[in-house]
Amino acid sequence: MAAGALRTVPLAGELTASLINRTAARYGLPAAGVLRQWTCRNSPVRLEGGGVRADAEIVLNAAGRGVLAGLCGVEPAVLARALPAFTVDDPKISSGREAGLAQARWRSAGAVAGEAAFACRLCTARRTGQAVRAVRYLPRWRRVCVRHGRWLLDADADQPLEHLDLRDVPEVAAALRRWAGVARRAGRAGVEGGEVFALAYAVVARWWDEALHWEREEIWPYRLHRLAGGDAGPRFAWWRIVGRDAAVFPEVVAVAQVLLEPETAELAWQASGGTRPRARGADDAFCRWLGERVGRAWLGPEIAADHDSALHGFTGALVRARRREAGPPGWGDPWRLRREQQPATMAGQLRVMAAEQQSGGSGTRWRATVDAEHRFQIEQWISEAREQLVQLRGVHSGTTAEVARTLLEHLGHSAALIDQALVGTAAAAVAAGVALEDVAAWSRLPARELAELLAADSGDG
Repeated sequence: MAAGALRTVPLAGELTASLINRTAARYGLPAAGVLRQWTCRNSPVRLEGGGVRADAEIVLNAAGRGVLAGLCGVEPAVLARALPAFTVDDPKISSGREAGLAQARWRSAGAVAGEAAFACRLCTARRTGQAVRAVRYLPRWRRVCVRHGRWLLDADADQPLEHLDLRDVPEVAAALRRWAGVARRAGRAGVEGGEVFALAYAVVARWWDEALHWEREEIWPYRLHRLAGGDAGPRFAWWRIVGRDAAVFPEVVAVAQVLLEPETAELAWQASGGTRPRARGADDAFCRWLGERVGRAWLGPEIAADHDSALHGFTGALVRARRREAGPPGWGDPWRLRREQQPATMAGQLRVMAAEQQSGGSGTRWRATVDAEHRFQIEQWISEAREQLVQLRGVHSGTTAEVARTLLEHLGHSAALIDQALVGTAAAAVAAGVALEDVAAWSRLPARELAELLAADSGDG
């Protein structure tokens, strides 16, 4: 093989490993044959079945970059502009006695430069002359190929599809056009578009997880069946995982737009009680308004009942900032997204589904068996207890009697609220079919005592 005999043009944002694979295809060689040009210090990330994962990335040292440029017949400066990982430095191969040798290290794309997705093969053929698989670093707001009507899928999952057909769901491409305006608005507000999208995506993905049990939800089932080619059929659970990001994209853009509007902060402020804080009710005006903006006027109570969501964190931060409340780092940052609030990836969900199928496990979901009113009451008790405890910060000045009385009264009130939340949660779990013995163990109460509490609670109702 004469280096540079056949020119291989890089795609913008392409993985370095993807370019190497396409270079091998250009020469009619297996990728392993071309990879012998470098000394590889480790092995690539593999699928459970043994194949190399599509998002496996490779990092090269200076000598290794020169080898790739020669193989592709492309100047190193061009590769540096096109390939996000091309100039990434790895001390394990860029220093030491063997730094002059062409060396490489395998990494996962997510650990190098972000989310990776399959490129559109038709676009790849049009730009490079090769109708082969390519992988690019693509954030989710750039997953729509408008030219060919495709949604480009994550490259880290063990599933056969590279894209979904969007021709029967034109609203997805329309949402992409709206996103450009939302991103510009974010810039004017001093916020990164990626931060806004990530928060909106977390909000809507949480709705998607629960929407299977929303009797009035009609938009997403219809859209998902269209993405599946007309009917998801017996693989409905699989399609709900693979089709989620494309199906929810219009709502993600709509929510992102709402989060940036001035009316949002004002509605959140009013719903919180403003300078006179109050517990948020199921008829929360902000939640009702948001439901209407995503075409679901009935959604407000469901949103209001979810007190641990990314949306609740967003509105809470807006209110805290306006009240000038002191707190830990990020306390008043509405765009801060906690790790546990980030949506599960398609790859992760597929692994869980495969494990459940192998184990034969099954179970009902909390929101499917506990009505919104009951969930809201539990969350309200927890929120009120949290507020009581927050008020105790710094309450240590005064006479011993005054401080003790304040602490004990607030702690007693908090304990009573927590007890109510405990009993309410236990009652919901038992009603949903969870064994009383299990609920008692989790509650750290004797089963007989818990049964008596539940009976008394039922009698009081």
